[in-house]
Amino acid sequence: MTKKKSHKKYHKRRPKKKTKPTGVAGYGLIFMIVAAMFLAVGAIKNVSSPIFNTYQEADVNKEHQDFINKILPEALEVQKKYNILTSITLSQSILESNWGQSELSSKYNNLFGVKASEVQKGVNLSTTEYRSGVPETVTGRFRVYDSWDESIEAHAILIAHGTDWNSQQYKEVIEADNYRDSAKGLSIDGYATDPAYAEKIIEIIEKYHLNKYDQKNN
Repeated sequence: MTKKKSHKKYHKRRPKKKTKPTGVAGYGLIFMIVAAMFLAVGAIKNVSSPIFNTYQEADVNKEHQDFINKILPEALEVQKKYNILTSITLSQSILESNWGQSELSSKYNNLFGVKASEVQKGVNLSTTEYRSGVPETVTGRFRVYDSWDESIEAHAILIAHGTDWNSQQYKEVIEADNYRDSAKGLSIDGYATDPAYAEKIIEIIEKYHLNKYDQKNN
């Protein structure tokens, strides 16, 4: 005898539907997930984060800001009188005087390393100058001022009126309408012997956000 074939149909089992968390425990889990997301976002935007707080904590400390605040009024006045961007005055003084800590600036109020003529009040100090791109330590005679404000004013007059042999010496600095071109003008016009002078000025301005002090022409 032959066995009859079974005609039973085999059906695949349907997957069980996932049940949503219900009750106090389920809503508690949802709340914890949402809270964790908000905490993560808050941590990213937290003001103590070095990413979002570079200006207040990392870039400008209290000592640096005190220096800026001390010379800022005169630097702003210089821009009004001579059309020299405030950021240029600030950055040059920072670079040349090491935030007012150099011997020349702290003892003799010379913020910009301005040289003195034979008839001007001056002091002999060692300095670094570049010859064919190579730094050398030399002795120079530098101006002595009664105050930082006097030093800023004298520096502005030099930039605005040029040298005895060329009244248009720093024309590119004065005519520039942005700090980048003005800084490049300092190098083009031969203000410093350092071949990287313009780049250093631009770096200081951008690192410490000094261009925010520049007054826009109407």
